[in-house]
Amino acid sequence: MDENLDLIGRIATSRAGRDKNRSFVIVDVLDNEYVAIADGMLRKLAKPKKKKLKHLFLQRDSAVIIKQRLSEGQQVLDAQIRDCLLDLGYNRDKQDQKEG
Repeated sequence: MDENLDLIGRIATSRAGRDKNRSFVIVDVLDNEYVAIADGMLRKLAKPKKKKLKHLFLQRDSAVIIKQRLSEGQQVLDAQIRDCLLDLGYNRDKQDQKEG
């Protein structure tokens, strides 16, 4: 179960479903099969998406700040998740579509 806790804060890209090719931050590990993910835009931290791990591609990158804040029980804002993803180069095209 310790390796599952290491998943929190990891960047994951959806491989299936309506959100295919969209990147998220793993915000919680629900069990061995499911995690909760949020991107701060469509999936907010207040209502993260439940997603099977097998439908996600785990990226090498992690949102270290988000992981640290979650582990310390500090508040995490959707804007912080969104900014972390954009800073790491994820969902840039999705951000442009939302603005345009």
